[in-house]
Amino acid sequence: MTRAARPVGPLLLGVRHHGPGSARAVRAALEAARPQAVLIEGPPEGDALLPLAADERMRPPVALLAHAVDDPGQAAFWPMAAFSPEWVAIRWALTHDVPVRFIDLPAANSLAMTQAAEREPDGDGGGEADGTGGAAGEPAPGRSPGHAPIDPIGVLAETAGYDDPERWWEDVVEHRTQGGEAVDPRAPFAALAEAMTALRDVYGDGGHPRDAVREAYMRIQLRKAVKEFGDDVAVVCGAWHVPALGTRTTLAADRALLKGLPKLKAELTWVPWSHRRLARHSGYGAGIDSPGWYGHLFEVADRPIERWMTKVAGLLRDEDRFVSSAHVIEAVRLAETLAAMRGRPLAGLSETTDAIRAVMCEGSDVPLALVRDRLIVGETLGEVPDTAPAVPLQRDLTRQQRMLRLKPEALERELELDLRKDTDAARSRLLHRLRILAVGWGEPATGRGSTGTFRESWRLRWEPELYVQVAEAGTWGTTVLSAATAKAGSQAVSATALAEVTALAERCLLAELPEALPVVMRALADRAALDADVGHLADALPALARTLRYGDVRSTDTAALGEVAAGLAERICVGLPPACTGLDADGAAELRRKVDGVHTAIGLLAGTVPAEGLRERWAAVLHKLAARDTVAGVIRGRSTRLLLDDGRLEEDEAARLMGLALSPGTPPADAAAWIEGFVGGAEGGGMLLVHDERLLGLVDAWLAGVPADTFTDVLPLLRRTFSAYEAGVRRTLGELVRRGPAAGAPAATAAGTAAPGFGPGLDEARADAVVPVLRLLLGLDAEGAEGAENAMEPLGATG
Repeated sequence: MTRAARPVGPLLLGVRHHGPGSARAVRAALEAARPQAVLIEGPPEGDALLPLAADERMRPPVALLAHAVDDPGQAAFWPMAAFSPEWVAIRWALTHDVPVRFIDLPAANSLAMTQAAEREPDGDGGGEADGTGGAAGEPAPGRSPGHAPIDPIGVLAETAGYDDPERWWEDVVEHRTQGGEAVDPRAPFAALAEAMTALRDVYGDGGHPRDAVREAYMRIQLRKAVKEFGDDVAVVCGAWHVPALGTRTTLAADRALLKGLPKLKAELTWVPWSHRRLARHSGYGAGIDSPGWYGHLFEVADRPIERWMTKVAGLLRDEDRFVSSAHVIEAVRLAETLAAMRGRPLAGLSETTDAIRAVMCEGSDVPLALVRDRLIVGETLGEVPDTAPAVPLQRDLTRQQRMLRLKPEALERELELDLRKDTDAARSRLLHRLRILAVGWGEPATGRGSTGTFRESWRLRWEPELYVQVAEAGTWGTTVLSAATAKAGSQAVSATALAEVTALAERCLLAELPEALPVVMRALADRAALDADVGHLADALPALARTLRYGDVRSTDTAALGEVAAGLAERICVGLPPACTGLDADGAAELRRKVDGVHTAIGLLAGTVPAEGLRERWAAVLHKLAARDTVAGVIRGRSTRLLLDDGRLEEDEAARLMGLALSPGTPPADAAAWIEGFVGGAEGGGMLLVHDERLLGLVDAWLAGVPADTFTDVLPLLRRTFSAYEAGVRRTLGELVRRGPAAGAPAATAAGTAAPGFGPGLDEARADAVVPVLRLLLGLDAEGAEGAENAMEPLGATG
């Protein structure tokens, strides 16, 4: 192949990061020029990792991850997708056995500069972003994004009369092809270089103060390459940097800019990346709006619109939406027509999206949101071979993920675990250990099946940032088990609140950390002995109760925990009544929630702790709380309800207590608080009023008697109470109140009398008539068939 004529000097290929048009143009330019070396914008410490890009197991999107050895949380990413010009240039160089190097500022300096900026009160703390929508290094999550620079692409688009920079870029670069290749391999780069030169003349550094240092380092590396290979060198960098790289400066001037730069020890590796993380809405400084769409444009050589519409149709069909071939044909025609009407060379993302909404989604944005999420943004997660460098903890995690068949996925998914199975139990231990290490791969979720202790539900989603979290956790140990054990022990020693230690004990049990439990137990015993605050004790007890409950499932010795839990429960029973007096509204509401937690915990502890008669002592405490006028109304009402639900309070007594709480002498706000405690925020609170019209009548009569001047004060509290009920319960209550007492029925029921709406007693004849029907439905015998016919007549006649 004859090498194309080219200007004297290095070939500067200014690109837009993550642009398929730029990627195709770079590939065409490299094929035409056949340079002797390729230089890429990126950290030079990554040169040793470049050969891995030729590995077939390396599948983009991937990213170079650099982190400080002494502070792994200080990290930055250099993402690359299949359609990134840098990735295309790297693969071209490796395929053609051409030397390829990174020439940007070393990560050791850029990370140190970011660290120093974060420590300054007015430091920007951001990463190096170039002006073409790209970034030299994306700061790790949690770092300050820095000051917003200008967007050169936006400026050029506005100058050209476009209101959308993405659409301008598509028209000028992405669609500037003929037969799938650029018309002139160097034309896009010459045009962009000229435009960027004009912009830099006007805007200077464009809000990128570090660019002068970065570009000085790149010029020095370019001089070295030219000295080694001659002018036959190609440079792939953000178009914003091209004018600076073409500027003639002295070596001494460039070195002067680099003098005194901070530096730290950094390590680099390849990590998988995702299309979702490439999206602009994820917060990525070099983000693009449509990585999935750009990936499609890069991969598809011909008829991209037709193939895109086919892909969309397949997605919608998978979601049980009717989309035929005719829909695909009409959507393509509409997209092309819209492009012609808007004066665009080819249909772009806006035209295809409008066509999909109109033809396939029937004008609705609901299915279109699915298309945006699954295809336009995309769910692709890259892969990196095992030979890539990694911290020991990451290698252990990867090994366990494979052994347990828990593949990291960018798409969020639900995982149901049965702890009676060895594999599921091991998965649970791994996820709980990662939570202790603050590696947020999985979060507990509410399961759809059984609520028993042998079931667990998780919501899993792997994000590239988790590699940074794993690197940070690597300071605690080389394996997940050792790291989680070490961190749990450290947290137990440093914890200051009793509830923190009890929660930690629960997590250690769930994660099965036997070596950490003794340390946690010593800290728990020390905190429990010194803490006299009943509120703190009440916060701590539920976690201990759950821990003891899970100990049975996971075959863990929890005898020591049982003794501590019994001691806490006893102290709560003694100290709670005095603590419930003299409270304001907020304090009473908070303590009411703690009473709920203690009640549930004591129910779990009964029979599992050394203390005898614990439930009886707790019931006595609730009786005291329900009867004392000095206790806040919301706590008195809640105590009454808990006793009634446990069968430790007769219905007549509950009605008497309600009558006292709602008597005319009680301030309306206190009465409303009692009602909230009794029927609000509790399971079945509304159904209790539905089935006991005596209690409903008391509430109704009280509400009707509230003076007008205080009604508006109690209304928000009542509305909050009753709005928590299901719609069907609220509707039934409304019908009962509107109907009033049933005709001929007593207004209230006493022992042995009928409730409103019911007969005076059981009609045994009608009840017996139902038996044959039930036997027939249950298939108990054939005799039910005869009796069923006879049974229907009296039922129809009387009911």
